[in-house]
Amino acid sequence: MFYNYNKILTLLLCGLISMSVQASDGVFRFLDLPVSSRMAALGGKNITNPDGDVNFSLFNPALLNESSRSMLGLNMSNYLADIKFGSAIYGTGFGNNHFAVGVQYIDYGTFKETTEDNQIIGEFTAKDVVLNLIYSRTISERLTAGITLKPIFSAYERYTSFGAAVDLGVHYTSSSSLFAAGLVVRNAGLQFKGYYLGEDGQHREPLPLDLLLGITQKLQHAPFRFSLTLHQLNRWNLYYTDNNSGQIGYEHSDLVQEISVADMAFRHAIIGLEFLPGKNVYLAASYNHRRHQEMAMNGFRSMAGFSFGGGIRISKFQVGFGMSQFQVGHTAYLFSISTSLNEFKR
Repeated sequence: MFYNYNKILTLLLCGLISMSVQASDGVFRFLDLPVSSRMAALGGKNITNPDGDVNFSLFNPALLNESSRSMLGLNMSNYLADIKFGSAIYGTGFGNNHFAVGVQYIDYGTFKETTEDNQIIGEFTAKDVVLNLIYSRTISERLTAGITLKPIFSAYERYTSFGAAVDLGVHYTSSSSLFAAGLVVRNAGLQFKGYYLGEDGQHREPLPLDLLLGITQKLQHAPFRFSLTLHQLNRWNLYYTDNNSGQIGYEHSDLVQEISVADMAFRHAIIGLEFLPGKNVYLAASYNHRRHQEMAMNGFRSMAGFSFGGGIRISKFQVGFGMSQFQVGHTAYLFSISTSLNEFKR
């Protein structure tokens, strides 16, 4: 039985990795937002945290395990320009099978609707939401595999769109529990209905497909844990908008050619550090080189790319806070609270 499951998993991984070769930026970009304060503090993407935090299964379904059962996670962020986003998730399961259902949303706020002559004629809103249906299975004592099905809906004023994506991941933990590794393919899917009709019918865009590889190592005799997450491995060139020229960098433009190989490689990496003095408290910090390079502004000193956060257990609840700076004066804050419903049964 385990052999058949592994064979299916291998075939799915090969298929999704082959799809990722042609990946690029696309629609539903909110899927890449951090799902909890701890993940925000670890640079926005982490697929190897071994602590059984149910929120992390929204990025790697294989992180859903026995420790996540009866866990409820609630997360809310005060993002840039008063944009609000958040998530909620609940985990359960039986035997070697683990399940969770979660939802992520982003609310861009209320906008004034005007005519070409700047006459206000009303208001409208813009929102995105995705449902996460997560399943994982413990294959062995050290290996877990998981899959997530994600129906997606978006509504900007009268323009609507919907699609679906799949996440597929594996997670390995060493016998000492000091080392962990993960591999995830995220957001493999399609936009079924675009926001508008083009000359050839529905205008569809690709989803933000992402291939991630991560490792985590805890020191045996010190309360520190290091993590390295490699993201966007499905494409080498990470295009961006130059803040100085306002031009968009493309593969063959002078803008991208000025980026060294080492710099481009480092843009795929997120480095995280956690201080774990006990089971009920943590402090975290990280560096996201891509964010730092793209958000840097000449003449200003910025902490863009650096993220910080911490969490503490208060009674039956784990409370967390994370912050990430994007540019000078633009910092995003994320708050989390999680609990095990089994605590209340006791």
